[in-house]
Amino acid sequence: MEEPNPTLLVVDDDRLVLATLVAGLRQAGFDVIEADNGDDAILLARQHKPRLAILDMRMQGKSGMDVARYLAANTDTRFMFLSAFGDSDIVDEATRLGALGYLVKPLDVRQIVPAVRAALERTGEPRSAVAPDPAAPPAPAMALPERDLYVATGILMERLRIDYERAVAALRLQAQVERKDLIELATGMVEAANRLNSFRR
Repeated sequence: MEEPNPTLLVVDDDRLVLATLVAGLRQAGFDVIEADNGDDAILLARQHKPRLAILDMRMQGKSGMDVARYLAANTDTRFMFLSAFGDSDIVDEATRLGALGYLVKPLDVRQIVPAVRAALERTGEPRSAVAPDPAAPPAPAMALPERDLYVATGILMERLRIDYERAVAALRLQAQVERKDLIELATGMVEAANRLNSFRR
């Protein structure tokens, strides 16, 4: 039976971002526990067994990726990430670990809630991968397109100030207009965004 108010764990070392996310998610009807560091996040995950964790990738001490590795290896808690969209190698590993989403900062809570609901719908699916063995061969190539779709969706959400569903619909529509494969369009967007981010300010 579906939980009426699934428990979420939100982890970010920026207290303002954390407070904003937690308040918005609680207002949307979720039960939320919070941590501002990776060690506390792991303790809370063990105690409360949340269904989904929303992790800031880059934190002092244990990173969001460190927490994700722990969750993937030791718990049933699934996870999604909050970060800037230049972190290609980190997103690759997140995909290998079975991340359910990748959201670009800064985000409006109204945009995050639909993405969180979409991720919760997928928490019953088997993980796409377990914690990687360092001696194992590289992840299959399908991880890259999956990553680019997550990141391109996040870019649209941030740039156009739209929610998750509208961003996905906009991507699909643009692919039809340009007569391109959806993944080809997403990859082009990610490459263009990364080029822009490489310019000196």
